[in-house]
Amino acid sequence: MKKIRAAIIGYGNIGHYVLEALQMAGDFEIAGIVRRAGATDCPDELKEYPVVTNIRQLKDVDVAILCTPTRSVESYAKDILSLGINTVDSFDIHTGITQLRKNLSEVAQAHQAVAVISAGWDPGSDSIVRTLLEAIAPKGITYTNFGPGMSMGHTVAVKAVPGVKAALSMTIPTGTGIHRRMVYIELGDGYVFENVVNAIKSDPYFVNDETHVKLVPSVDALLDMGHGVNLTRKGVSGKTQNQLFEFNMHINNPALTAQVLVCVARASMRQKSGCYTMVEIPVIDLLPGDREEWIAHLV
Repeated sequence: MKKIRAAIIGYGNIGHYVLEALQMAGDFEIAGIVRRAGATDCPDELKEYPVVTNIRQLKDVDVAILCTPTRSVESYAKDILSLGINTVDSFDIHTGITQLRKNLSEVAQAHQAVAVISAGWDPGSDSIVRTLLEAIAPKGITYTNFGPGMSMGHTVAVKAVPGVKAALSMTIPTGTGIHRRMVYIELGDGYVFENVVNAIKSDPYFVNDETHVKLVPSVDALLDMGHGVNLTRKGVSGKTQNQLFEFNMHINNPALTAQVLVCVARASMRQKSGCYTMVEIPVIDLLPGDREEWIAHLV
């Protein structure tokens, strides 16, 4: 069977773990890595692969796995989809998902390609869990409590604020889906701490949450990629009250995001042209190999 040729776009934390997940997936081969520095100062683990500055320099790419900051996803995806190459991403601004889906769907359909957006663990795999629980208890309330742990999207957003030399954003659950953001920063020379704090708190990533910004001598001394989620739904099945479901996980954040991206890259090859979220894709399409064998094993 022909292997799926995947390109990694961006090589930060998620890109590194995507490389590892692809290396362990027997139905994939790595077409190459796209990074701003190209092959300059290339990490040792990339030496055996083509490392370029533009995906057009790679051959026969089936799917591009976007490991870029959320706010650059749309521009990268549109460009790559226009080449007829599938894209998957972990876009994580919940309020922007429906508009991104609409925008990318137009490009994907025009070029007979597939985009799968917001394919991390939340939004992403947790979205599938929420969908299932909503179906089996149609009336009720679901609470999603994140953490405690490092939020990659929030951390990247803080790092983009002028005056921030290094940053870590921690998500602390306070219950019933409410979260506190604890932001730790190193301050650049010549910047006023209070001005940087105001810029962070006014960013869309933070504006709706209780946010505390702390100045620290070393962000690296605090860094831990661990995260987690507690997802609870209490509701009604038919006319029966008090149905209670709970889902928990404790994870390495970028490693799980990367694994979801690789699964979704596989699933993208099985969809018609257009743009999808994970709840629209049959879960069996995330798995490699023969569908009949999986049905016999899982059902």
